[in-house]
Amino acid sequence: MKRFAGVTVFLIAFLFVFPAWAMEMEPDRLVDKTVQEVLDIIGKDEKIGQDKERMLDLIEDKILPHFNFIRMTRLAMGKHWSDAAPEQQQTIVNEFRTLLVRTYSNALTTYRDETVRVNPIANLGDSVDTTVRTIVIQGQGKEPVPIDYSMEKGADGWKVYDVTVAGVSLVTNYRGSFNSQIRRGGVDGLIKTLTDKNRSLEGK
Repeated sequence: MKRFAGVTVFLIAFLFVFPAWAMEMEPDRLVDKTVQEVLDIIGKDEKIGQDKERMLDLIEDKILPHFNFIRMTRLAMGKHWSDAAPEQQQTIVNEFRTLLVRTYSNALTTYRDETVRVNPIANLGDSVDTTVRTIVIQGQGKEPVPIDYSMEKGADGWKVYDVTVAGVSLVTNYRGSFNSQIRRGGVDGLIKTLTDKNRSLEGK
């Protein structure tokens, strides 16, 4: 997961403020507008990096409603999704969501004047599934980092179901570990692993 750590701020950044107009906006314009707003907030509000509970509350309130965690978890589990009972599926979705929040909550405090360029989508047409491609321009001579957001449109607007950082998919990255855990201990083994991990992160 180290590949994601340095730029994860931008994974969650554009979802930080997601007002009502977002439901009517095209995905590339939505990403561009929100990224700029969020990075401005992070750059100006020093308290964001000083209060862990506030950070978690902001993520819960402003970010999570705009991820499709059910699809994200289903993709991460792959063929094993159908092996899980409905109650197990819901538990895994909840634990996976919690894992991502706790793992990446500190990423918002690492912003150091990077900028983001969002590539416009030439012709979206009637598509309800698309990829918004962005480039994170880093300082100190570091190479730019491409981050792609896989998004789908539903009745409540566009939502993210995967993020690809420098060519590596978040969903694919977790799929390998999920499959390994399921092979060792079944679906209940995966649930236990996620639960234990979340407990270990809770106090950090």
